[in-house]
Amino acid sequence: MNTKKSTVLLGLAFIVLLALSYVENILFFSVVGDLFRNQFLAVIMLFIHNILAISLILLGMTFYVNLVVLNFFKREKYGHIVLEHPRTFAIVFALVILFLSILRGSSLLGGITVEELPLILLVSAPIGIVEGYGIYLTLKKTLSRTMSMKDLAYIYGIFLMAAIMEVGFINLLISVSRG
Repeated sequence: MNTKKSTVLLGLAFIVLLALSYVENILFFSVVGDLFRNQFLAVIMLFIHNILAISLILLGMTFYVNLVVLNFFKREKYGHIVLEHPRTFAIVFALVILFLSILRGSSLLGGITVEELPLILLVSAPIGIVEGYGIYLTLKKTLSRTMSMKDLAYIYGIFLMAAIMEVGFINLLISVSRG
């Protein structure tokens, strides 16, 4: 199969999986409150949710890289800027995703006020650092076109560790708030 056809198929797969992830996201956030009754199930569900999200990011960035390599953006002055500076883009993208994820997660608590945002960011920091590193590594490896199966397994391991930390941390917060 030639490169253009595989890029088109990659784009179609990305669109289909994006729609499926939307459905998964709705289902996940509808059961997340009941999820923490069983810690093992909570770790598995959070891990799968994070893996789906990072895999979607990986697929989307791979699609973008293929478009750039095929000179789809040849008229654009800055079409290659992301591939020329993968580290900078990965850092900015990871920070934006983490911030939006924290806002989304805290909105499950009935909304947030601006005064509570620093506390929420502080509480989310340990897990955010681990997940942010996983997102950063995924983007950097994908954009620099050096992703290997070993790297992917390592990244998935990072998200397993983050899921375990998140469940433990949430259970700690629940026990302290009841205490």
